[in-house]
Amino acid sequence: MLQPYLLIGEIVRPQGIRGEVKVRHYTDDPARFEALTSVLLQEMDGGMVPMSIRGCKVRQNDVFLTFDGVSDRNGAEALRGVKLYIDRSNARKLDEDQVFIADILGASAYDRAGNAIGTLKEVLTPGGVDIFVFTTPRGMLMVPALKTVLLELDAAGGKIVLDEARLSEVAMFEDRDSHTVPRDI
Repeated sequence: MLQPYLLIGEIVRPQGIRGEVKVRHYTDDPARFEALTSVLLQEMDGGMVPMSIRGCKVRQNDVFLTFDGVSDRNGAEALRGVKLYIDRSNARKLDEDQVFIADILGASAYDRAGNAIGTLKEVLTPGGVDIFVFTTPRGMLMVPALKTVLLELDAAGGKIVLDEARLSEVAMFEDRDSHTVPRDI
């Protein structure tokens, strides 16, 4: 089931001494933050608290926010690791073949025969082609989001079907030294 809120970012660290924070955005359009007047912060108990945005800067692919009531580095530091959400009703409209990344995180991946591969942990958006990162029994598996690899993407059902033959050609496991090396799938 799709959640009523969409994860759009996470505060990674304070930026400067005046309460500004750097945000790891989970959107393909970081400029989207410039139109926001508020976000929802998730509390430890899972509840959502609205937070008004006082200022936003987007530089290349980086997003920096300042919030009402946060005016120094200590206040910004207290927000480190906090996830930022928006209400689904305020989200932009998607084309028919698009999904929100937040809706597929945690989805289970299978091959065409129904064998479990892993769980979608992250989607990297470096440019041209998104990279799906799965946790698997063998470690982190990185898969380019190509139509020839991703055969089915069911956000509502939390299921992804991958072509195992194409995986052996294009996927990579992350090794223990944080370097990527191709390995047979």
